[in-house]
Amino acid sequence: MSKGIIQKVAGSLVIAEGMRDANMFDVVRVSKQRLIGEIIEMHGDKASIQVYEETSGLGPGEPVESTGSPLSVELGPGLIGSIYDGIQRPLDKIMEISGSNLKRGVEVSSLDRDKKWEFTPCAKIGDKVTAGDCLGTVQETAVVTQKIMVPNKLSGTVKSISGGSYTVDDTVAVLTTEDGTDIEVKMMQKWPVRVGRPYQKKLSPDMPLVTGQRVIDTLFPIAKGGVAAVPGPFGSGKTVVQHQLAKWAEADIVVYIGCGERGNEMTDVLNEFPELIDPKTGRSLMERTVLIANTSDMPVAAREASIYTGITIAEYFRDMGYSVALMGDSTSRWAEALREMSGRLEEMPGEEGYPAYLGSRLAQFYERAGRVLNLGSKDEEGALTVIGAVSPPGGDISEPVSQATLRIVKVFWGLDSSLAYKRHFPAINWLNSYSLYLDALSPWYNKKVAPDWMDCRHKMMAILQQEAELDEIVKLVGMDALSAPDRLKLEAARSIREDFLHQDAFHEVDTYTPLGKQHLMMLLILAYYDLSLDALENGAEVDALLSLPVREKIGRFKYAPSDKAEEEYKLILEQLKLEIGRQAETEVSADA
Repeated sequence: MSKGIIQKVAGSLVIAEGMRDANMFDVVRVSKQRLIGEIIEMHGDKASIQVYEETSGLGPGEPVESTGSPLSVELGPGLIGSIYDGIQRPLDKIMEISGSNLKRGVEVSSLDRDKKWEFTPCAKIGDKVTAGDCLGTVQETAVVTQKIMVPNKLSGTVKSISGGSYTVDDTVAVLTTEDGTDIEVKMMQKWPVRVGRPYQKKLSPDMPLVTGQRVIDTLFPIAKGGVAAVPGPFGSGKTVVQHQLAKWAEADIVVYIGCGERGNEMTDVLNEFPELIDPKTGRSLMERTVLIANTSDMPVAAREASIYTGITIAEYFRDMGYSVALMGDSTSRWAEALREMSGRLEEMPGEEGYPAYLGSRLAQFYERAGRVLNLGSKDEEGALTVIGAVSPPGGDISEPVSQATLRIVKVFWGLDSSLAYKRHFPAINWLNSYSLYLDALSPWYNKKVAPDWMDCRHKMMAILQQEAELDEIVKLVGMDALSAPDRLKLEAARSIREDFLHQDAFHEVDTYTPLGKQHLMMLLILAYYDLSLDALENGAEVDALLSLPVREKIGRFKYAPSDKAEEEYKLILEQLKLEIGRQAETEVSADA
């Protein structure tokens, strides 16, 4: 264990000498207050340490002690429903010790050492097991069963295993390795946060993460195990989009990281999530959620750690075969923490003062997502989907963090302040957003939902893009200069925007739309457009087609309960055909 002395303090950066025996990324205890820090640079016997707590009052000559191990998280029963800070200290336990204000140097176990969990073995004596195999299970909450797995790089024969009530520190099984060594396996294991957890192989992203949000599922879908960025200016709805995804996405576990956002925003999350009812189980959403709160008034250095802490916990649940969704809000604040530490280390700055390695650090984080074949003998699949919010200053996505993120992620949901001001939510701009998973996901949609799903999607996108071109003409010469088919196209685009893309997060039915109903909604809007075009060719008046009474029913269809959607769709389609047929007949009789 290496010991040194503080030589210099610059904000959250502490430089200590006499640390020759320490290693990069070792966790250290700084000063007599034992503040937590991490070595981020070594020069001879001098170590540069980023301290994860407030450093005011520290001075040269105070002791620094290395723990000899890297920054790690504790993985085991007790994670679900917990609220941690950026370095996995439980905030409720810290509050019991120090009150509502965080005190420095507080040492608290990440997992409760006293609580007993009921362990049920799923392996038996004499079984040969390898890393990743399940030894037993613990019912952590009513909806999450946690597997106690053989730790990484360990294999052997089960010598003893028994069910019962144990704490996370108790031995639940003993394995005998090939060389005859007996190794005790506990319910808890530790894992360094900067190292991705291993798996057998990555699988292709050919299955969508269904979210129930129409603009996402239909126009810009994300694959299970995919990566997405949600950039947008202040007030454009980034947080609500992430809340909706946390609540409705087809994920078994949600890990929500509040990284550097304002305290009141994180307070809303902490207050809302326990009250949100999980639609899948009818219980509190917190029963399958882990929250990491590292707000803007907490030490800057801990923001960087919070991102890695969150993704390591998410990987742990992925290794059990769960589909995990990780929400990072926001990576911009994490990048600002990198910039501050880089400046204190006197490194050569890159664009806008960000370090030159910003892009590679972002890539290292996002590449830990994926749908994978887990370790173990049962070939079990797990998925980790990462959705990162980006908060560019003034909504300008030409800044370095947004650009570096766009080079890495495959899905871009660009939030638009002008849509938000018009009260169009989710304010995802359909003209500059994209998904690079479309080709890979097309076979799944066409097979599992409807064979014409992608055709309908492409037709709708074409209408929206043509609307943007026609808008320019309307601004110059007015609506009257447009031909009848173009006026009809603008009306169809308005229907797509208002009746399909606009979605009310707080309406009990509209908040979530299953894929089958999304398909029926597309069919109705496109049927109106196609039938009206045919009627126009047969001499119908465009003004009459734009004001058909059935239009109101098409607009209200999104509020129809999912179990009655098919029936409602048939009634509306019948009425649509009848009304358009009447218009065509009226014109024919007038001509006669």
